[in-house]
Amino acid sequence: MSDLGDWFRSIPLITRYWFAGSIAVPLIGKLGLVSPVYLFLWPDAFINRFQIWRPITATFFFPVGPGTGFLYLVNLYFLYQYSSRLETGAFDGRPADYMFMLLFNWICIVITGLAMDMQLLMIPLIMSVLYVWAQLNRDMIVSFWFGTRFKACYLPWVILGFNYIIGGSVINELIGNLVGHLYFFLMFKYPMDLGGRNFLSTPQFLYRWLPNRRGGVSGFGIPPASMRRAAEDQQGGGRHNWGQGFRLGTWEFGNHLPFLPI
Repeated sequence: MSDLGDWFRSIPLITRYWFAGSIAVPLIGKLGLVSPVYLFLWPDAFINRFQIWRPITATFFFPVGPGTGFLYLVNLYFLYQYSSRLETGAFDGRPADYMFMLLFNWICIVITGLAMDMQLLMIPLIMSVLYVWAQLNRDMIVSFWFGTRFKACYLPWVILGFNYIIGGSVINELIGNLVGHLYFFLMFKYPMDLGGRNFLSTPQFLYRWLPNRRGGVSGFGIPPASMRRAAEDQQGGGRHNWGQGFRLGTWEFGNHLPFLPI
């Protein structure tokens, strides 16, 4: 138990609470402490009955049973792995920026869920985070089932097919990938690679709530090479102030390849 506690406390702060909530809420529903019918996102109950907690509980809840247990554990693993890597990598020392990314993705997923009558939001939010990590490390070689190897940029789509095979819904994974792409496009690709304006900016109240830490990577780390060149061209060849850090795709694992022990 001491080792388990040490491991849990070693998880980055935001990922730790997200991970704990994704265990606690399904457990509450499984034990019958709260009826699962109050944990789903139902548009009528949310809009007409003002049950405003449903978008939050639907993000953490997953009906764990004989046919869904493995799917739940796999996605819980993805949550832990890729949220931790983003929080301690590209967003290292910038918890407010990471929280803003989660809030932006979550709001987009809630709106889509209400429009498409999606009752569970756990998988789409996890996939949106995984997609952002994959794009920031797109040239890294990753290993997957049966030792297959490919670039990280293809990982979200491989997992989409994998989750579908083991009982998931393509819609959930697809929505997550699209929302992750929207954030990545608006935050990185459009302002840096295409020279457009920056539509996303972390609110100041998040910085007051989650102040930047010293000793971490300033800003968002080092962006992909094509985006760095665009940013430098906009400033007349000068370097964009991305702070210190290692190049994305190499800082995280050195010469080791990530392995997904599923």
